[in-house]
Amino acid sequence: MKISKEVRRTSRQLFRACMVNGRLDDSRVRLVVNKIATSKPRGFLPMLETFAALVRNEVESQRAVVESATFLTDDLQSNLKASLSQKYGRELSLEFHIKPELLGGVRVKVGSDVWDGSVKARLEALKTSLS
Repeated sequence: MKISKEVRRTSRQLFRACMVNGRLDDSRVRLVVNKIATSKPRGFLPMLETFAALVRNEVESQRAVVESATFLTDDLQSNLKASLSQKYGRELSLEFHIKPELLGGVRVKVGSDVWDGSVKARLEALKTSLS
């Protein structure tokens, strides 16, 4: 389904209206969705889909997923959180997962950014360079 420029523009305006001090306000998001769903303006389904994608991207950019081969100590976790928050200029919520298949090192995902410092990734890069 093709989304018109007007629908896209309206979705972005609604998204900006949901931001408070640079952060997404959950209550405003709910209010916007309820208002659109009840009033059902022309093109409201594509508008809701576009708005949902904007909200999803914003939520993912405020969350970091850290995968490591072994458990990270509390000091390492707090240092990692501080450095990522400093890099992105905002507070991030971190999720830590243990993935033994990484063999060692850490993989960090923040939104669409991925830093892969795992042994597995290095071995795969070496394998591709040798073939």
